[in-house]
Amino acid sequence: MLDGDATLREAELQYGPFGCATVKPYSRTQWAADGSSLLKVYTGVDPEGRRHREVETVRRAAHWGLSVPEVLATGKCDAGSWSVFRTLPGVPCDVRTDRAIEEYIGHVLGLAHRLHRSSPGLAPGPGWTQDRGSHALQHHFLLAQLSPRCRQRPWWAALADSLHPLESQPVVYLHGDLKPEHLLLDEHQLSVVDWEASARGPAVVDYTDVAFHLVRDLLYAGVKPGGVPIDLMTWLPFSGPVLAWRMLLWLDRRRPQDIDLVVTRDILRLAAEDHASAGYASLARAISALRTASVPR
Repeated sequence: MLDGDATLREAELQYGPFGCATVKPYSRTQWAADGSSLLKVYTGVDPEGRRHREVETVRRAAHWGLSVPEVLATGKCDAGSWSVFRTLPGVPCDVRTDRAIEEYIGHVLGLAHRLHRSSPGLAPGPGWTQDRGSHALQHHFLLAQLSPRCRQRPWWAALADSLHPLESQPVVYLHGDLKPEHLLLDEHQLSVVDWEASARGPAVVDYTDVAFHLVRDLLYAGVKPGGVPIDLMTWLPFSGPVLAWRMLLWLDRRRPQDIDLVVTRDILRLAAEDHASAGYASLARAISALRTASVPR
């Protein structure tokens, strides 16, 4: 592993030069001038933990035969925790039409058969390597991702109770962020990038994340709630409690006041929903109202 400012400069000389940075809430990325590599600096929440998690998971996923970015260099310096990855061919999945969304969901389902492995003694937690961050129970792992302030909200106890049935589901390896831009397609294969949210937990967490991103991103792109292709999304395994949790996780990571905009009865109704089509319709209405209230995407 490379460490320190000198090794980052060494990596920039070997794999760069890197261009202008693209800044996201939790990372800063720069492409090499020749497009062959990508420098990623982790920022915000637990940058060092996310760096370790992504590097370790990518290496294991490559061993499984998945097409993932090769880790060229990684380390920590005054600028922050960072990694350099080799870029992969392909273009991100498109979700601008129903046909494209259908293909994207098909890719997710096909990938899940290779990705969602379980093994004896596998415990829920962040990353694919069990450590002191592991949790004995699946619902504890999900609730631990919400900030402590959420425990004071009127919906907390009911949400926690609704997540208990997850204990009957196997613990599997998760990508944690299978949104369209993280699945790259070319003529020969499907590649998967951005593994920093990798985890171990119930498979429905990955599927719910896909559905959440589809609904939220379509609505923020100007699609009306009635225009969201819910019939296609019902191909994904569904959990009302996990869908409610995923919406709250989004709000919890936005502006401090945004978590207070959610209506408790809507959370409880969504968590109690057994039918995917009704659940996704409820999610669309809730996110549309939050968008109107100026919650940032």
